[in-house]
Amino acid sequence: MIMKKISEAIKKRPIIGWAIFVTVMVIVFLLGLLAASITERRAEIATLYSNKKVEIKGINPHSSEWGINYPREYNTWLKTKNMDFQSKYNGNIKQDVLENRPQMVVLWAGYAFSKDYTAPRGHNYAIEDIHHTLRTGAPQTDTDGPQPATCWTCKSPDVPRVMNEIGIEKFYNKKWGALGKEIVNPIGCADCHDPKTMALTITRPALIEAFARQGKDIKQATPQEMRTLACAQCHVEYYFTKEGNYLTFPWDKGMSVEAIEEYYDNKKFTDWTHALSKAPMLKAQHPDYELFSVGPHAKRGLSCADCHMPYVSEGGIKYSNHQVMSPLNNISSTCQTCHRDSEEKLRNYVYEYQDKAKEIRDRLEKELAKAHIMAKIAWDKGASEKEMAGVLKLLRQAQWRWDYVVASHGSTFHAPVEAQRILAHSLDKTMQAQLQVQKVLFNHGVKDVTLPDITTKAKAQKYIGLDMAKENSNKENWIKNTLPKWLEDAKKTGKLSK
Repeated sequence: MIMKKISEAIKKRPIIGWAIFVTVMVIVFLLGLLAASITERRAEIATLYSNKKVEIKGINPHSSEWGINYPREYNTWLKTKNMDFQSKYNGNIKQDVLENRPQMVVLWAGYAFSKDYTAPRGHNYAIEDIHHTLRTGAPQTDTDGPQPATCWTCKSPDVPRVMNEIGIEKFYNKKWGALGKEIVNPIGCADCHDPKTMALTITRPALIEAFARQGKDIKQATPQEMRTLACAQCHVEYYFTKEGNYLTFPWDKGMSVEAIEEYYDNKKFTDWTHALSKAPMLKAQHPDYELFSVGPHAKRGLSCADCHMPYVSEGGIKYSNHQVMSPLNNISSTCQTCHRDSEEKLRNYVYEYQDKAKEIRDRLEKELAKAHIMAKIAWDKGASEKEMAGVLKLLRQAQWRWDYVVASHGSTFHAPVEAQRILAHSLDKTMQAQLQVQKVLFNHGVKDVTLPDITTKAKAQKYIGLDMAKENSNKENWIKNTLPKWLEDAKKTGKLSK
């Protein structure tokens, strides 16, 4: 019926027939171009894969060798060494967080983070930064130093290599300094890729083990899920078991801040006892995956790589940009692939989320530091453990929630509603702790509390009893005398990439 009407229309007006003919030809031509483009791209990819210049065998931590076969990805990975981007909050530039927010020194009193905490830089700095932080101390032998070898776990592709050579448990059981000559290459290709297929792979056992305890097989993950799980090997909350420093993800009861807290409480786990308040503390690491998973982008099926490693087209090749960093540095290739707003509007949307969370965070850090100091004064005035039990519990809960948000990279954008909810609960528990400790102080005759001057990092560190001159001197001597020996040995043995 339809064809008959078209035939009659063409007879009456032949130009309609010519119009249909031209339209069909244009469509066929465009489809031909698309098919040719796809064929060309597949052929170029196949050629690249089939004509690899070097064979990558085993766990090869030398990214420069992978780069011979995959120069595009490698050259963008090299850019993680750039320090040229600053957004409203952080970027890829080294910043002294404690100098900017000295209350954090008090919050971490008795813990290594009170000595040194800088904003993270690119993956290329993973080894350099862990070498230079005061938190790793100045170990002189394989058996001294404050940190276990577990602290290396997320810093280098040398980690899975050494784990494979000596065993996972033995790796965790060693001291950090014992592996200084082995763990020398920064985060790179072998951390995330299978050398034979180049498929994304999981090289850290903790993620596989966490999935298994939940009855999941990580090998069943889809390619899109792997574009997040490869990051979740490291960008997660974790802890070291007291026996053997075994790195474990605390997800057995779920991945919310409350579920993880319940997990720790049931195990009676604490990271350290606060030097001022004597509260049994938890230190959040960087629960990026946990918070991202409940945010709007994850719920719509996006992965970490979609925004932090956007695709680039070059000739017939489409590849991921391995300069892993804030999407705000490349809005046209990240946000604007989905959103049609201007770069300025998109950037301001992010800042608006961050500004709102910062309002709560800044008030919270001030009040939480005050609560710890008030608790110290209560102890000094003779408070009993029974009187202080409720205060210490609230301080643990409040700081856990605060740290869960501030330790997570990009939390207030990844999951803005959840991040603000957690911060609000933290502030509530902080104020409850202050009310309870005020009652204890009143019972011991204290009506007014004079707070110390902690307006700078130096003043705060002095107040909590740190000898920073000694800490810095020890580290400087270690960097001058011990670190060069580690690197020289690694070069001689061929472990350090050229």
